[in-house]
Amino acid sequence: MINNRFNSIKTILLDMDGVLWRGEEPILDIVELVTRIKSQQRSFFFVTNNSTQTVKYHQNRFSKYGIDLLEKQVITSAEAAAAYLGSKHPEGGFVYLVGESGLFDAMKKQNFSHVENPDDHKILAVVAGLDRGITYPKIEQSARLIKRGATFIGTNPDLTIPTPEGFSPGAGVIIKAIEAASGKIAEIIGKPEAYLYTLALQRSESSPGEAIMIGDRLDTDIKGAQDLGIHTALVLSGVTDRLKADTWDLRPDLIAKDALAILDIFGNYEI
Repeated sequence: MINNRFNSIKTILLDMDGVLWRGEEPILDIVELVTRIKSQQRSFFFVTNNSTQTVKYHQNRFSKYGIDLLEKQVITSAEAAAAYLGSKHPEGGFVYLVGESGLFDAMKKQNFSHVENPDDHKILAVVAGLDRGITYPKIEQSARLIKRGATFIGTNPDLTIPTPEGFSPGAGVIIKAIEAASGKIAEIIGKPEAYLYTLALQRSESSPGEAIMIGDRLDTDIKGAQDLGIHTALVLSGVTDRLKADTWDLRPDLIAKDALAILDIFGNYEI
């Protein structure tokens, strides 16, 4: 066994899209992955920039594999955005949402109400994420509200998302459209910004040096973790190939074909 810098790790943070599955298709044996993490007696949390699905949806998806997750073990960019806005406005209020069920559900849990026709309401914030039903009027309304003083929050900056058919436009495309129309830059909550990671560390009761982030995107998963001093493990099962990994400015601590291979590397160390 080798004494090394990973000895202190007690929490594993895992992305989902590109790490566990691509669209509806699993990338690896998810049951084996979770079983092995539990056998190492580490806590684990799934942190995703995907804002479209509810936490309950993800819990149900894991339950199909016989894996029971606590609500706190799933942290989406929508949940993080709602928690962030809730810290600013504990009493809740009216918001204008550009997104899907995950964003609407997260905001409702924090006592924020989406207003479809907001002219007669005080709108605290425009919150935008991936919306596969995006329309010109939604962009136009968002821009008008932001120009009137509403805070502009973006769930995550991903320009693409992996699907079984290839890459599709991500939330970042929609956020950039609203930025262009409003003249304002969104405050991003998801990776690589700090808030989603900080929320995960709080829930896991871990310091940055006690956690490792397993992800497939250098510019979000890896960079965000590196900026906070969290250990990093890049998997090549998603959007990043080996050439990009080897030429990244600050190389991830570990690089492997998938998350199971990362755990194999852990197995060679005293951790």
